[in-house]
Amino acid sequence: MRRCRWAALALGLLRLCLAQANFAPHFFDNGVGSTNGNMALFSLPEDTPVGSHVYTLNGTDPEGDPISYHISFDPSTRSVFSVDPTFGNITLVEELDREREDEIEAIISISDGLNLVAEKVVILVTDANDEAPRFIQEPYVALVPEDIPAGSIIFKVHAVDRDTGSGGSVTYFLQNLHSPFAVDRHSGVLRLQAGATLDYERSRTHYITVVAKGSEVLKVVAMDGDRGKPNRILYSLVNGNDGAFEINETSGAISITQSPAQLQREVYELHVQVTEMSPAGSPAAQATVPVTIRIVDLNNHPPTFYGESGPQNRFELSMNEHPPQGEILRGLKITVNDSDQGANAKFNLQLVGPRGIFRVVPQTVLNEAQVTIIVENSAAIDFEKSKVLTFKLLAVEVNTPEKFSSTADVVIQLLDTNDNVPKFDSLYYVARIPENAPGGSSVVAVTAVDPDTGPWGEVKYSTYGTGADLFLIHPSTGLIYTQPWASLDAEATARYNFYVKAEDMEGKYSVAEVFITLLDVNDHPPQFGKSVQKKTMVLGTPVKIEAIDEDAEEPNNLVDYSITHAEPANVFDINSHTGEIWLKNSIRSLDALHNITPGRDCLWSLEVQAKDRGSPSFSTTALLKIDITDAETLSRSPMAAFLIQTKDNPMKAVGVLAGTMATVVAITVLISTATFWRNKKSNKVLPMRRVLRKRPSPAPRTIRIEWLKSKSTKAATKFMLKEKPPNENCNNNSPESSLLPRAPALPPPPSVAPSTGAAQWTVPTVSGSLTPQPTQPPPKPKTMGSPVQSTLISELKQKFEKKSVHNKAYF
Repeated sequence: MRRCRWAALALGLLRLCLAQANFAPHFFDNGVGSTNGNMALFSLPEDTPVGSHVYTLNGTDPEGDPISYHISFDPSTRSVFSVDPTFGNITLVEELDREREDEIEAIISISDGLNLVAEKVVILVTDANDEAPRFIQEPYVALVPEDIPAGSIIFKVHAVDRDTGSGGSVTYFLQNLHSPFAVDRHSGVLRLQAGATLDYERSRTHYITVVAKGSEVLKVVAMDGDRGKPNRILYSLVNGNDGAFEINETSGAISITQSPAQLQREVYELHVQVTEMSPAGSPAAQATVPVTIRIVDLNNHPPTFYGESGPQNRFELSMNEHPPQGEILRGLKITVNDSDQGANAKFNLQLVGPRGIFRVVPQTVLNEAQVTIIVENSAAIDFEKSKVLTFKLLAVEVNTPEKFSSTADVVIQLLDTNDNVPKFDSLYYVARIPENAPGGSSVVAVTAVDPDTGPWGEVKYSTYGTGADLFLIHPSTGLIYTQPWASLDAEATARYNFYVKAEDMEGKYSVAEVFITLLDVNDHPPQFGKSVQKKTMVLGTPVKIEAIDEDAEEPNNLVDYSITHAEPANVFDINSHTGEIWLKNSIRSLDALHNITPGRDCLWSLEVQAKDRGSPSFSTTALLKIDITDAETLSRSPMAAFLIQTKDNPMKAVGVLAGTMATVVAITVLISTATFWRNKKSNKVLPMRRVLRKRPSPAPRTIRIEWLKSKSTKAATKFMLKEKPPNENCNNNSPESSLLPRAPALPPPPSVAPSTGAAQWTVPTVSGSLTPQPTQPPPKPKTMGSPVQSTLISELKQKFEKKSVHNKAYF
């Protein structure tokens, strides 16, 4: 029984172990060339498009459990593929490049959920003709004498194509078909053509463009029908190639022997002959196949920029800032070329960079052009803003699907000119300095900056203006300081104002204004007008003392007043701010004052003090004599009261008298003006006329003389002055008639008794001199008592005298 029990236990354990065993999954190995399995010896062309399904991982699990697939890469490499974990489809996710990476290592894995199996695989990247030949050590520069013989070797170019096989073979061609040079299409040796010569005076430089291309056009493959050990096959061209093509006799590769631009036909019909060679070396069998080659212009050349020494992608130039607008940058020698033909060689030119500064000409090019760059915005070409201007010349094809393009850098080094004015950092400078500052003290520093470089950027400072006499400025640092001998006084001049000028070496300058304020120092004590002052005080009215402090600012010029000595001391009070002094309230009459005055005197002497509020403080004392009276005494004589009140202030009395006189003068002027205009309006001003009348024949001269002698002494007293009405013989436009009142009319002429035997005659007017009698003055008319009337009479007498002189010829 015990043995059977142990047997049953062992059987159960065996069944448990079998139940728990789970075998790992594995990949299928389908061999070389298979597109599914474990990627063993898998290869992929480098031109495979991204996104292509390139392989399928395939495997199985012994228990039939579901499996999943994974792929991973070293962290330092690219993840080139991705895998679908369920179906195992591998997709290309990165571009392949055999020339850069010809093998790809990856780790593929398969898992059933419990077990994971991983394998390292290597994927081979096969070559495709995707690389263009590249010249080594370009550009090429060769120096040759002008008398070099024709056919001589000048240079050898070398280009490398990284492709393998026939795709890596290179042939050479000259782009310019009319060049005096030739190049060997296989070796790249450049020679001077037969019969060609060089002339230094006619052309010092020759630009030659050599084209390197993969020369294989197509490959013809022929197969021998025999099995086992077939005979050798040779290829040859029978006709139709015109020397433009050749065929490799063993590989069947057809290649071009000259530049495609030199081909004369668009279509070439070639006949390729295949010859089977017997073991003895003789032709055994032959076959011929036609091959058609069509020549098309491929857009395989981007635009290229050239300098004086060949292809160039960077051009540099040095020029002064702010060149004239429209100036051509002649220091740049740039040529652009596209080697394609027709529409493939048409491209646009443009400048890429700061806009609006330069423009390029031409803007559209066919095949080749000289590039010209012209200044468009002179102000933007500023050395201080940018010492270097960098642009890109961009050439882009116009009518091609490829839109090939190329760029060249244009670097312009700007040279500085003196185009800037020194500028102060402020238009105004304000400074304060104590008035007791010694000579040579610093006041303020001004700063001006000239952005120009070198000597043009050096600034020289100077001052000018009426307020600059007491100050100097350092010509280099701009520090303003006082003259060594300067003595500043805020009380005399508290503020100074002048200008500073910053000037460069060529005289360009700018100006700033400087304001300097002197800070007041308490250097003046208060001063009374007199050391001994006399004041008259009326009971109930204060008197005032005043001291002047000549300091410029507060609190140095604020004065406080006090009474330093009085006997007795309790008679007067003083206002410390205004200096007003009055009797104490207890003293209301002269009697009360006499009771406390020794000798009953009303003249008091006080010592008063004026003290300023500066630090340190200054003070001054003065003796004040006060004569005290009352209002009753003043009322007895108003003039005396006025003189007493103004005795302490004589300018007040002068002001009152001057005001009174001015008032009287003003009233007199107003009255005189009104009288003048009233009289002027009442007078009539007539135009001046003169009428000449014929005078009657005169009488004998003796009668007139006797009459004048007998009557001349009484003429002045026998007529009355009356106003004569205007007549045709009067001139009423004289100044006297318009300004003076009208005079009385003249009396009629006296009658004269006719003499015997003499004809009678009349005197139409009165002429002669009016002279006073020697004993007594002529009697004045009773109606002419005023001074104005007397003046009028005198003026009329003068008129009569003038008329008598005028009429003497009639007597």
